[in-house]
Amino acid sequence: MIRLMIVEDQAMLRDSLACTINTQSDMEVVASLGDAAEALEALERSGATCALLDVCTENDSSGIVAARKIKEAHPEVKVVIMTGMPEITFVEQARTAGVDSFVYKNVGTTELLGIIRSTVEGYSTLPLAQQSIFSDAAQLTDTELAILRLVCETKTRKEIATELYLSEGTVKRHISEILAKTGYDNILRLAVHAVSTGLIVPSMTKGANGE
Repeated sequence: MIRLMIVEDQAMLRDSLACTINTQSDMEVVASLGDAAEALEALERSGATCALLDVCTENDSSGIVAARKIKEAHPEVKVVIMTGMPEITFVEQARTAGVDSFVYKNVGTTELLGIIRSTVEGYSTLPLAQQSIFSDAAQLTDTELAILRLVCETKTRKEIATELYLSEGTVKRHISEILAKTGYDNILRLAVHAVSTGLIVPSMTKGANGE
């Protein structure tokens, strides 16, 4: 179970996120607050394992500063920074603070949930300075294509490992290689692109819960 803390100064958005996240079978919001200055104390009190922090919060507190304090005190806690502002320096500040992932608020709910899950699994989503456009599957091996196809079918890493007779560690390594070859920073973004462009047509089989 992912124990999530939300730090967002807009009460309506904060409540909406909490409501949505609490409908997920593998997630639970254990803390919800508007001031990043209170984040570390709230995290320690609630036992959150993942923190979702806005960059700018109540009382001019910085989510990035709070993220740095969290990672220094609890490096095992996963931290996702979010913002609705296009200030490019935020990404580099977040990297320096040691955050695990960075997302903009214009992403859809499904994508945000997917990023939270993949971050908890050990993958980072950090915007690249220049993201390449993946338009050709020829550069991927047969195994990598098979893994990407199963990701497009919303299979979990464990399910992919079972289906392809691989270890989960091997699947994780292949996913890292796929991302390196295609220039994408997140396997879910790549999967969305692969399906939307018709590169991969997933079979209509039962998948997992969007991981």
